[in-house]
Amino acid sequence: MSHRTPGRPAAVAVAGAMALLLAACSSTAATSAPPAPTSTGAGVALVGAPLEVPDGLDVAPFDEPREVQVPDGWSVSLWARVDAARLAAWTPDGRLLVSRPKQGDVVLLSPGEGEPASTTLLSGLEQPHGLAFAGSTLYVAQSDRVDAYPYDAGRVGDPRPVADGLPDAKSDDLRGAYAHALKSVAVGEDGAVYVSVGSTGNVSEEDRSADPERATVLRVPPGGGEPAVFARGVRNGTGLAVGPDGSVWSAVNNRDNIAYPYDRAADGDGGSDQGEVLDAYVADHPLEPLARLTQGRDLGWPYCNPDPDAEPGVPGSPLVYADRPFVRDVQTNADGAELDCDALAPVEQGMGAHSAPLGLSFAEDLPGPLGDGALVGIHGSWNRQPPRPPEVAFFPWRDGGLGDQQTLLGGFQDADGARWGRPVMAVQGPDDAVYVTDDAAGAVYRMVPPAR
Repeated sequence: MSHRTPGRPAAVAVAGAMALLLAACSSTAATSAPPAPTSTGAGVALVGAPLEVPDGLDVAPFDEPREVQVPDGWSVSLWARVDAARLAAWTPDGRLLVSRPKQGDVVLLSPGEGEPASTTLLSGLEQPHGLAFAGSTLYVAQSDRVDAYPYDAGRVGDPRPVADGLPDAKSDDLRGAYAHALKSVAVGEDGAVYVSVGSTGNVSEEDRSADPERATVLRVPPGGGEPAVFARGVRNGTGLAVGPDGSVWSAVNNRDNIAYPYDRAADGDGGSDQGEVLDAYVADHPLEPLARLTQGRDLGWPYCNPDPDAEPGVPGSPLVYADRPFVRDVQTNADGAELDCDALAPVEQGMGAHSAPLGLSFAEDLPGPLGDGALVGIHGSWNRQPPRPPEVAFFPWRDGGLGDQQTLLGGFQDADGARWGRPVMAVQGPDDAVYVTDDAAGAVYRMVPPAR
């Protein structure tokens, strides 16, 4: 989602310009939660650091001091205020685009001394969300379509339709009932365009037989053509990006209120709990996939769920998030007739249940032990006790795959579960800083790594 070509450094001219410009889903929140992020992997050690707030930007929630958790040596500042900031992408000339679905526009942030200049690049759109560049062409995903715009020096030309008629709340068959209308977009190395199409709801089996099929990632061939299903069973693949080797990855919001699938006792009363919705089981199941998508791949929803239990179904089992198999959903696929879960490829990587991953991008050569890897904006849970904290997560790129989750930025959730911010997306800038959008705080943060 960054303007960088996957696997290659940003253009030297752009990086130099930036350096000059920057110099000079069903219960209420819990009452307690750990103050620090809860990554699934060991990660790098985190330290508390003050969030630097420039004069004039110190209004709520920045009207009081805020501390964030970062790797030692990193600093974080409030770079811009952008109400309801969602997904982001860098332009070829070193400006940051931020989508705002609620406002129907795309904001252009031009770096300079101090706060960046903010202008509106596009307005009057229908819930614009995903943004991606291929050369000087900007792709914008609205709720019902994807368009391509020629971009030059902070302006865009007339749009070219890439995909239209995508399902949203206005679709005749949905009659306003669409929980995941926001779309994301990515462009492959061959010019193919990938579009996420979320499910109608938590468990809506009819999505798999709809036309166009929902809970999918669609592919538009290079040069244009009809969108076709690339991957299915992707409940809400809001995170969508192309990896360093040209592979397509999705970070997925998985289902809520999963029933216990095993014919055994889980709550200690001695009787079988199969088919029961148990809070303790729901809290950690199913995991949120971070999956490599290939033509025809099926991520199982709503018939199969990726299982993090090292000892399947055993209360208190250690939780493992890499290379995880699927288990039948006892509410929708009890006998396996709908989908053979054992035949599905294991999920490459994942996050804790209800993490709510949103934006996904790939970063290059972060300092220290980090290196190359994926950045995921984790929004945090709405239906887990204790709540899963918001954070920016990092997954190291290793031999064509992703290693375990590490926290890059946290501290948005207080000890009592209250939150002052919720990251949506993190993108590496041409100056090698990491820029983070936050729709709850209405902010864009700038994370500066330590000098090498």
